[in-house]
Amino acid sequence: MDDSNKPSSIEEVIAQQYRQEEDMMILVFAQWCVNQGLDPEVLYRQAYPHQEKNERLQRVLELTVPREEAGDIPDDTVLGVLSMFGNEDLAMIVAEAREQLNRNPAKPG
Repeated sequence: MDDSNKPSSIEEVIAQQYRQEEDMMILVFAQWCVNQGLDPEVLYRQAYPHQEKNERLQRVLELTVPREEAGDIPDDTVLGVLSMFGNEDLAMIVAEAREQLNRNPAKPG
């Protein structure tokens, strides 16, 4: 049996699982932004202005779909997922964006 592709330790397995879950959190955030007509990169930079470009966000953006093809992502879901991963600054920016959208709803069409 070839074990060359198996992680060498439980720590590596846990780290890999965490990265996969974190990518899912990033996708939920990015798709929520797309669904709201917002730019995920702009919101991310507002939350983390001193960070370089987020390569993982760039990768995950390729997985988003147009809002017409996407399922609805409730605001509370994206806020909960961000908080679960300790992205409180980003959750605050999302909450502010949500408030702004609620005050100024887009006109249909």
